[in-house]
Amino acid sequence: MDIKEKILMGRYELGRLLGQGAFAKVYYARNLTTGQSVAIKVIDKEKVLRIGLMNQIKREISVMKRVRHPNILQLYEVMATKTKIYYALEYAKGGELFDKVANEKLQEHIARKYFQQLINAVDFCHSRGVYHRDLKPENLLLDEDENLKVSDFGLSALADSKHQDGLLHTTCGTPAYVAPEVITRRGYDGDKADIWSCGVILYVLLAGYLPFHDTNLVEMYRKMGKAEFKFPSWFQPEARKLVLRMLDPNPVNRITIPKIKANSWFKKGKLSKEPSLNKASGSGATDVAENQDLTKPPNMNAFDIITLSPGFDLTTLFEEPRQKTEARFTIWRHASVIITKLEEVGKRLGMKVGKREAGLLKLEAMKEGKKGILSINAEIFELTPYVHLVEMKKCNGDTLEYQKVLNEGLRPGLQDIIWNSQDGEQEQQVRLEQQHQQQQQVLIPRKC
Repeated sequence: MDIKEKILMGRYELGRLLGQGAFAKVYYARNLTTGQSVAIKVIDKEKVLRIGLMNQIKREISVMKRVRHPNILQLYEVMATKTKIYYALEYAKGGELFDKVANEKLQEHIARKYFQQLINAVDFCHSRGVYHRDLKPENLLLDEDENLKVSDFGLSALADSKHQDGLLHTTCGTPAYVAPEVITRRGYDGDKADIWSCGVILYVLLAGYLPFHDTNLVEMYRKMGKAEFKFPSWFQPEARKLVLRMLDPNPVNRITIPKIKANSWFKKGKLSKEPSLNKASGSGATDVAENQDLTKPPNMNAFDIITLSPGFDLTTLFEEPRQKTEARFTIWRHASVIITKLEEVGKRLGMKVGKREAGLLKLEAMKEGKKGILSINAEIFELTPYVHLVEMKKCNGDTLEYQKVLNEGLRPGLQDIIWNSQDGEQEQQVRLEQQHQQQQQVLIPRKC
């Protein structure tokens, strides 16, 4: 399609150019059916292949399909032609958070609000086995209500990218925000590296400048490795302690996200204008709350069902076949029954079973395997009050070990309540498409 035509795939009316890079341009656009404002990212396939960034594109699509949360920029759909790849993205009207801190520090309560939203988003990513690896104010966008949206997952990693030592080894990120252990090339925990980056961001929000800065990169890395930085006089003692714990150069001693959330400075105040789950932005996941009802899983609508149907998966246009690390089952039971059954089967298999949030359970092996502890997310989505889709995803460990547990333990253990499994069979695809037809009046994706 020629971009000058202004109408993309008969669905989006393209407007002004919002930005551009070496191989992509981003346009403001309007959904012709709903009137919703979106951002359309147009990627030149030839340039991407020539530069060698196709794996980065694949990774970004795979990750953004997995992480749907009110504080993460929403990927609505992916379209493609022979020469172009198109992302339809949530439109962040407020621009980059970087623009707000480029010239001055933020007021403490405003900085805290953005930091709370950032930590909630990063925590959600980690629960889905996703590590961002390039967190910085330029990649944090704001919507029209000044709510933070994490974007740009091109350098992110999935848990199954870990080596046999259970660590990530790719050196990437932005020098001023990257954790010192990433630079050493000896391997690192993705979650610990993201926490360091969040610590740098918190410092920048409160100070108005970077904690580590030097025209000589070697000298800057030396300072980072020894945590050599100073606080401006206006930093509150509680904020100082939190930043120091996040910027601990030893990842083993670095504070964890649960402890960040329990920190007294972090808990001060309440998030104002929390993202609405029913807004047209279509943000895709529940905000995690301690008092959430774990028996009420998120709903799926027609758009969500389409993305799970093999016949409608456009990412196959530029992704090679690979060994599956996920499986889906349709179950005709109430969510509480499914949760109980999953807990029973997990314990029978000798796995720890933990509830993380509404509709999400985590199953972990007791012993370490070939690639660390096998960890599986079991997520429940509501189609109707008594029909649910259960999605199993490996988020850590060896794929062959996961396949064995799935096929020899989980699948047989759930057999008495499974309606049908979705591993690409034609019959299940037809059922999903029929479900879509029944709900086709719902055009905007909701939280899942």
